[in-house]
Order: sequence, then structure tokens, then C-alpha cells
Amino acid sequence: MDADLKEIDTHEKESGFVDGYLLYLLASASHLASGQFHEEIRGAGVRVPEWRVLACLRDNDGQMVTQLARFALMEQSHLTKTIDQMTERGLVTRRSDEADRRRVRIFLSGKGRELAGKLVKQASAHEERLIRQLGMSDIVQVKSFLSRMIETLENNE
Repeated sequence: MDADLKEIDTHEKESGFVDGYLLYLLASASHLASGQFHEEIRGAGVRVPEWRVLACLRDNDGQMVTQLARFALMEQSHLTKTIDQMTERGLVTRRSDEADRRRVRIFLSGKGRELAGKLVKQASAHEERLIRQLGMSDIVQVKSFLSRMIETLENNE
């Protein structure tokens, strides 16, 4: 066992498995950090999956459902239902892909773009509060680590 794994094993014996389990720590940190913001968006009448779709389309409008599911962290079947509901509310539209009519792309409507812009401003303000609480250098390290982790795990799929 190499030194890093021994250190993890020692920490686990001292604090218990869950307290030091990477996946628990990631999930717990995400849940705690996003909880306040999720309350804000629900107060605006937007569900968390809808927020993710709005934010993803604001960054890259006209995505196909498969791409959008990946970035919105949703199963495709759940995303399709969410898109149906968002279409009914006038937030998004579906259009056939110009290069391949069998493919469908999802676009923000004017109403959806306006809402996405407002929510992204709120999300940025929420992130700024977290940065003030935790410190910029820690945030930079965490973002760098998480980006590297995501890239590594995606390449191993």
C-alpha cells in the first residue's frame, strides 16, 4: 500500500468510513453549497432540473438532448419530460437539426433566455458569497481538482 493510501486508511480508522469517503464528501459539499441557491430558484418557480437546462442552453443554445442530458446531469428520459414541461411553459423550443432532420435540438425561447440570464446572475452572486466564505485560493484548487477528476473519469468510460 503506498503512502497516500495508508494516510487515507489511517484517517478512515480515526473518523469512520463515511466521514472520509470521497464520494460522500463530494456529494455532501455539493448539497450544502447548492442548497441555498436551489431555494432561491424554487422561489422563482423553477425546479432544479429546469435550472440546469436553462444554464446549459444559455452557454450553448441548440444542444441535442443527448448532449444536454450529460451537461444537465440527468437521464435522457427524465430530461425529455423536463423539456416537455419547459416547452409548455414557453421556456424552450424544439427544432430539427438542419444537417440531419432526424435529430432534434433544444433552444431557449426569448422568455427562457431572459429567465436563464436572471438565474445565472443569481448563481454568480451565490458563488461569490461562497468564495468570500471559503477563500479564492481554496476555490481555485477545488475547481482545478474537480475539473481534472471529471476529465479523468470521462476518459475512463
